[in-house]
Amino acid sequence: MSLSANAAEATKVTDFKVKSLAGDEVDMAKYEGKVLLIVNVASRCGATPQYEQLQELSAKYKSEGLMVLGFPCNQFGAQEPGSAEQIAKFCKDNYDVSFDMFEKIDVNGEEAAPIYKMLTAHEPGAGPVKWNFEKFLIGRDGKIAARFKTSVRPDAPEVVKAIEAELAKK
Repeated sequence: MSLSANAAEATKVTDFKVKSLAGDEVDMAKYEGKVLLIVNVASRCGATPQYEQLQELSAKYKSEGLMVLGFPCNQFGAQEPGSAEQIAKFCKDNYDVSFDMFEKIDVNGEEAAPIYKMLTAHEPGAGPVKWNFEKFLIGRDGKIAARFKTSVRPDAPEVVKAIEAELAKK
């Protein structure tokens, strides 16, 4: 499926191709069989410190199959105005982010990235992204297992429990 593919055709996150923060094409099929935590991130948001918990989750559960994926977005309060290079530097310098980061995208509206059109069209929690740092938990089957609002920290008990439940599914 191409970058411009119709999201209605896709049923799994692994059906898409996206661009990394460095500009390289990434076939999401490489995450087949992994548990994914997909987050729209921003450097100048009140929730930006969630990068720390996202990095901790990545470090703790990566060996079990969790992959945290960050998608910078400037749609909410223009809180991610930087270039790819600035975003990468901010993440490394401030939070030592080592999880996979992707190009800055829109998550809502006509210009939304196809992967986000698919994510927001399917249950649980179908509907537009409300703010930065919304979290989509994707099971090993490539489908949405849970969705968490910005106010729910990545290390909240309900998020950790959902991640561990998905990781337990082999």
